[in-house]
Amino acid sequence: QVQLVESGGGLVQPGGSLTLSCAASGSLFSINDMGWYRQALGRQRELVANISRRGVTMYADAVKGRFTVYRQSRSTVLLQMNRLNPGDTAVYFCNAVGVGRTYWGQGTQVTVSL
Repeated sequence: QVQLVESGGGLVQPGGSLTLSCAASGSLFSINDMGWYRQALGRQRELVANISRRGVTMYADAVKGRFTVYRQSRSTVLLQMNRLNPGDTAVYFCNAVGVGRTYWGQGTQVTVSL
């Protein structure tokens, strides 16, 4: 079992920055990829960024050049978000993929508004 806890969400003005943190605990040896998804009101959950066990990263086109995902430690993955715009407003979920299992955090709200 793996538990994921997100933190760092909040309200930010357009053009601002936020850093989200995902702390994993439990059977960390079973985790391969970790990443971030988001779900805006009335929309489907979508991939934002992903980082493999080896450090290979992947980003959605909408966030390329603005967001950076990286591992702070074996158990913590961060999402640095710059030049935020109202279109980035959503609940952000941490995701971890293990062997035959997918884990989700509870989500953290990010709101970009004046």
